[in-house]
Amino acid sequence: MAFFNKPKYSTVSVKSRDGVPKGVWTKCPETGDMVFAKELKKNLMVVPSSGYHFPLPAPDRIASLLDKGTFEEHDQHLKSSDPLNFKGVASYKDKLEQNREKTKLEDAVVCGTGKIGGHDLSIAVMDFRFLGGSMGSVVGEKITRAIERGLERNIPVVIVSASGGARMYEGILSLMQMAKTSAALARLAEAGIPYISVLTNPTMAGVMASFATLGDVILAEPKALIGFAGRRVIKETTRADLPEGFQTSEFLLERGLIDQIVERHDLRDRLISLIGHLGHALNGSKAKTSTTTKRAKTTSAKKMVAPKAKTKTPAKKTVTARTRTSKPKPSSSKSK
Repeated sequence: MAFFNKPKYSTVSVKSRDGVPKGVWTKCPETGDMVFAKELKKNLMVVPSSGYHFPLPAPDRIASLLDKGTFEEHDQHLKSSDPLNFKGVASYKDKLEQNREKTKLEDAVVCGTGKIGGHDLSIAVMDFRFLGGSMGSVVGEKITRAIERGLERNIPVVIVSASGGARMYEGILSLMQMAKTSAALARLAEAGIPYISVLTNPTMAGVMASFATLGDVILAEPKALIGFAGRRVIKETTRADLPEGFQTSEFLLERGLIDQIVERHDLRDRLISLIGHLGHALNGSKAKTSTTTKRAKTTSAKKMVAPKAKTKTPAKKTVTARTRTSKPKPSSSKSK
């Protein structure tokens, strides 16, 4: 008699789904409901029943926000290279080519100008499908140029973030983009031009620690993951239990980091309203230029009046000379 018997497993037959192509249905991560992919795309990748927001590609995001036919893309010729000759399981160059074929984009951000509700603006939209929306040299350069474009044209700047952070394939060069984009936003703030930042799921690490949280107004989509380090890393470092809902947009709204949480379908109207209310900053900048021209006119007028002032100065000298000559009179009386 054997002391150990092999367990007997029951066989389960799974029905094949022949005839159902892939990508027709999408499962909601929250409720498990199956949603028809075409209906989900028409609804801007938002599940109708639960309101869960899937990542939205950059071209679809731009089409949902800007006025039809007004978008003009800039800097689309910029492409990432391999400055460090990075080698791993797959080379950096191979991953770039794979993501370009998958997304039909040159890199993880699309920048340009357009109109929203009749208002001109400079916009940059990140795409999480391209290497997790990571920020390399090209992404940082394109976002910086979008900010400088708003500064040159005196128009508001809107940046929609969706990123896992800095692109480690480029090492320190990717981290330098944090300082570069922040410096460009500092010049934009000095000019009084509004900058609105929109945080989507996810916005993490170097992107969150730089331009994503430097907006005059910071908006976020519902239940978006926003933070610097991951939840597990923070928990192991602090050795403390993290509160429920940690690093979500609702959690950060309660603590003041985010100004508003806006549904994806309401984002366009909210941006139009904010740009309309913050438009006085652009008028103020025009007023500054007018005041500078007025100051220039007054200084030129003073220069024209300057010769008259010179003629008055010798008259004052004559008066002082008379007073000096009049002083010896009491001395003469005393001598008498």
